[in-house]
Amino acid sequence: MDVRPSQQMRDLGVVQRGAGILAEPARGFELPAERDQAERIVDELFAAMERIGQVHPFAKGMGIAAPQIGIGRAAAVVQPPDGAPAVILLNPRITAHADETDEQYEGCLSFFDVRGLVARPLKITVETTALTGDVVVTEYERGLARLIHHEIDHLDGLLYTARMAAEVQPIPVEEYRQTGRAWVYDGA
Repeated sequence: MDVRPSQQMRDLGVVQRGAGILAEPARGFELPAERDQAERIVDELFAAMERIGQVHPFAKGMGIAAPQIGIGRAAAVVQPPDGAPAVILLNPRITAHADETDEQYEGCLSFFDVRGLVARPLKITVETTALTGDVVVTEYERGLARLIHHEIDHLDGLLYTARMAAEVQPIPVEEYRQTGRAWVYDGA
């Protein structure tokens, strides 16, 4: 029996579209006071990525936010493509973005049967909180900026469909595969 991609993600523990937690802003961490809790949640995110990665390859990188595994806290993990080190996002906030954008197809683990064309800035500046409580500011570009922006949207209670042009609708994954266009996974 052929299992739909969204059902496969649900079976792997990914919360699916329609669940209230995906539409609510995630609660930030008080760091360093909540360091142990933040570390535990980050470990859970890495474990979820490992499970998902065993059944689906992500050549363009992937990410997952805590609300997608049922935890309403401001934590996400992004695995860039090409084996670069993972990016851990705690209390992330975009503080600046380039005016220049590009439009790419995105997919989301929380509704994996479709892809949507989304315009995003080519460069973003992100402020996060380290486990020590220190504020860290990092600039991201192109595909990695897209992945990180997508995950920060999850922490703000937004799905990528909220960023799509009003006249554009997501397309079935089967139709997307025929476009030959790149996309980012949930990330994006």
